[in-house]
Amino acid sequence: MPAKKILMLTGEFTEEYEIFVYQQAMEAVGHTVHVVCPDKNAGDVIKTSLHDFEGDQTYTEKLGHYALINKTFADAEKQLDQYDAVYCAGGRGPEYIRTDKRIQAMVRHFHETKKPIFTICHGVQILIAVDGVVRGKKVGALAACEPEVTLAGGTYIDLSPTEAYVDGTMVSAKGWTALAAFIRECLNVLGTEIRHG
Repeated sequence: MPAKKILMLTGEFTEEYEIFVYQQAMEAVGHTVHVVCPDKNAGDVIKTSLHDFEGDQTYTEKLGHYALINKTFADAEKQLDQYDAVYCAGGRGPEYIRTDKRIQAMVRHFHETKKPIFTICHGVQILIAVDGVVRGKKVGALAACEPEVTLAGGTYIDLSPTEAYVDGTMVSAKGWTALAAFIRECLNVLGTEIRHG
């Protein structure tokens, strides 16, 4: 199995688990994950957030750990052909990076070249900012994103908290509690085979 290179799109206050767990799982099987954020350079850090459901009408939000940016954003922009897939992590980051024309151009590249697109939680907000990416697709995301998915021409799938969904080469999930299933499906789409001896 050849190693793959994945571009992870993040912003300040992206969900901590959706950065760290995903990155470390992919690296554990030999893949490279470049974590980028607009206007950040390799070696910079971003703040992350932790979201949970604690009995209120919506999720709570707490400050997470710092996440290391390991690829300069401007360099990644020039090297999109080198990536095999793009991953849109969730949390608060997608709310603002989706309005960045450079982020939109990155997503458009993966859509037009038909490379795998992975999205979890609020990550779908990045995708719906680019016309056509979710149109005709069945997509899972946090329930609060359902109207946006529908307005963008997609079909919202109300997944269980531990379930992932695959539509072609797009893998989606509701949130960090689904990371095990989500990562497993991402690996399948990438053609990564894990064998137990």
